Amino acid sequence: MDPKLCREQLERLVIEEVSALTGLEDVLEREHALLLANDIEEFERAGEVRQGCVTTLLRIEDERRNLCRLFNVPADMHGLQRLLGWCDADRSLQARWADCAECATRCRNSNERNGALVSARLKRVEGLLDTLTGRANQPKIYGKQGGYQSSGRGAHVLARA
Repeated sequence: MDPKLCREQLERLVIEEVSALTGLEDVLEREHALLLANDIEEFERAGEVRQGCVTTLLRIEDERRNLCRLFNVPADMHGLQRLLGWCDADRSLQARWADCAECATRCRNSNERNGALVSARLKRVEGLLDTLTGRANQPKIYGKQGGYQSSGRGAHVLARA
């Protein structure tokens, strides 16, 4: 394969990745709004769209790794940099790759923000359930099933309710 063909393949992958990441960024913003609005049904539908974006990103990553292997360079960032240095003489593709990395960072930050919101909501619900079951003032211990548990005193309150 010549440098021009390699560059064309890498350019196609960068374009596809930017498109998938932009879509993912939009979905993550939508999910955040849905979380704030407590719209669980729409949030679940948005999750399906998010999963489609992630599947596309995994396919692109796999193609990029295969391209690196084809040129006998490591299938990591160092190998990709070597490929870009070889086939992208005017360095225009490297600038697009940097834009792609920035978009990926924004997606990661949005995903972490959404995860923190979900975690906070789960802790709140857990606290409410502990109050209802009478376990609010009991110490939580780490159980053999890998989760937290408390003594079973509140189970009678829940059973009677």
